[in-house]
Amino acid sequence: MKSSYNDTVNACFLGYIVQAIVNNFVPLLFVTFQNTFGIELSKITMLISLNFIIQLSVDLLSAKLIDKIGYRCAMVAAHLFSALGLALLAILPYIMSNSFAGLLISVVIYAIGGGILEVLVSPIVEACPTDNKEKAMSLLHSFYCWGHVLVVLVSTLFFTFHGIENWRILAVIWALVPFANAFIFTKVPIAPLIEEGEKGMSIKELLTSKLFILFFIMMICSGASEQAVSQWASTFAIEGLGVSKTVGDLAGPLSFAVFMGTSRALYGKFGDRLPQKRALPLCCILCVVSYLMISLLPVPALSLIGCAVCGFSVGIMWPATFSLSAAMLKRGGTAMFALLALGGDLGCSAGPGAVGFVSSAFGDNLKVGILFALVFPTVLFICSQFLGKSKKNAN
Repeated sequence: MKSSYNDTVNACFLGYIVQAIVNNFVPLLFVTFQNTFGIELSKITMLISLNFIIQLSVDLLSAKLIDKIGYRCAMVAAHLFSALGLALLAILPYIMSNSFAGLLISVVIYAIGGGILEVLVSPIVEACPTDNKEKAMSLLHSFYCWGHVLVVLVSTLFFTFHGIENWRILAVIWALVPFANAFIFTKVPIAPLIEEGEKGMSIKELLTSKLFILFFIMMICSGASEQAVSQWASTFAIEGLGVSKTVGDLAGPLSFAVFMGTSRALYGKFGDRLPQKRALPLCCILCVVSYLMISLLPVPALSLIGCAVCGFSVGIMWPATFSLSAAMLKRGGTAMFALLALGGDLGCSAGPGAVGFVSSAFGDNLKVGILFALVFPTVLFICSQFLGKSKKNAN
């Protein structure tokens, strides 16, 4: 049976679930790695940094490389890298004399896959000849949130019923997801991002475009607005409510992911009623309100509700910026999406980094750090106001 572009979109939905597996499964095992392999926690947390650095590197390199090998080849490779890296987690630490090196190699491999997915999934959906691309983009990005929820819930259930010591089995099970989707991407149709006869903008052209620089700043602020709270949500729950880490993870980051996914799903269904140029500044205002709830309200439970509100408010920031850039920079091409992914990743690092730095300067007061992070949704709001003054389809 011949595949349709709906199958392509569905495969991209699954692609974002794969990226959620890649980014969120290993952090659940940090304590297990520490106890099993006798590795210091300071070393184990390097796995997150390495994953981030590799994905940033892939963002930079893919701008030119992907156009040479083609979208289909790159997407199949991305899924195979992800599958291989996850599977090797269950093997290399046990067969190598240095278990930590085995973990590092596995992370590098699946991070390459995750980086390629981040660059390509959005433009592939954008290129599909479907209606309401803004809605499709928001719905697409909601699947990362649902993937995050799925990873946490399924992994927690597996560890509860089968024991944390059997985590290697779950790693292989998770590896089957990208392996299956790699096969799907060998079959589904993939439309070209740039119309025939046209040439995509070069990196130099993009970096000299005021409109692209505006979108790049917006991507940094989108990632920072999201992660500034997401990375600290569990701490708020644990310290503010005095609950266990398991309950804190469920009440904090998981509720954040659920509300963020809900926001994206709702816009994916009803987005045609509210244009993104209007929705984006409204989300920025709601994000500011949520930051004020977290940092200023004296009741811990209300601060935690503020975290959930923040998840809802940041939901469409990232996908809306992608969609608007594709609509207003028609010749942006792969290089544009790669650089925007780079900007988003920089923001994902800058947001929690700024919160941590400021909090540390004020006696480890997270509320002061979150209050400082107001700068990110505020700058995003200001940038969104300039979009209305920009000519549509500028390039």
